[in-house]
Amino acid sequence: MNEQLEKVAGALRKRGFKAVCCATGAEARDYVMKEAETARSVGFGGSVTVKSLGLVEAMAAAGKEILRHGDPSLTPEQKAQVMRRELTCDLFLLSANALTLDGRLVNIDGNGNRVAASIYGPGKVVFVVGRNKLVDGGLDEAVARIKRCACPPNCRRLNKQTPCAATGECADCSSPDRICMVTVVMDRRPRATDVHVVLVDEDLGY
Repeated sequence: MNEQLEKVAGALRKRGFKAVCCATGAEARDYVMKEAETARSVGFGGSVTVKSLGLVEAMAAAGKEILRHGDPSLTPEQKAQVMRRELTCDLFLLSANALTLDGRLVNIDGNGNRVAASIYGPGKVVFVVGRNKLVDGGLDEAVARIKRCACPPNCRRLNKQTPCAATGECADCSSPDRICMVTVVMDRRPRATDVHVVLVDEDLGY
């Protein structure tokens, strides 16, 4: 196991999070499925990492109610309803855009629904974070990593008409399609929320 991941897990635990290290994505998927055993409803925060592990399909096969606002079949009204329900689901799954070596989770969001659900509301929150999200630096480097590595490909994935989608570089734009609206730093586990962080010794997501 990557020694750096073990150190980050230790830093997360000191900050009140439950943290585990997994050697592979398959191992991480097994951990998440075990944590979901008693959950009836599972919300998904639009994570490429979570999607790549096949967790949507696995949860559906296990008989869970799936709350996924990114489902392309939803109307705008249905999407808004699902986003609100994700705030009170039994289990909410997402990733982090960046994770500092001293255990701070950093996310940038457009609507704020993803970060809101990660802070308060769901019965349990599980972050699945690949080793590529680790940042050897402070919060400024974490945000720079997100603007450099996560926002441009996410804008392209979501078909957003932003400068970074075209050039791959942040222009701190004022585009109506801008997805960098809310930045959240989780310094410690929110007092009323059961937060797990699953660190994976693989490159996952953006």
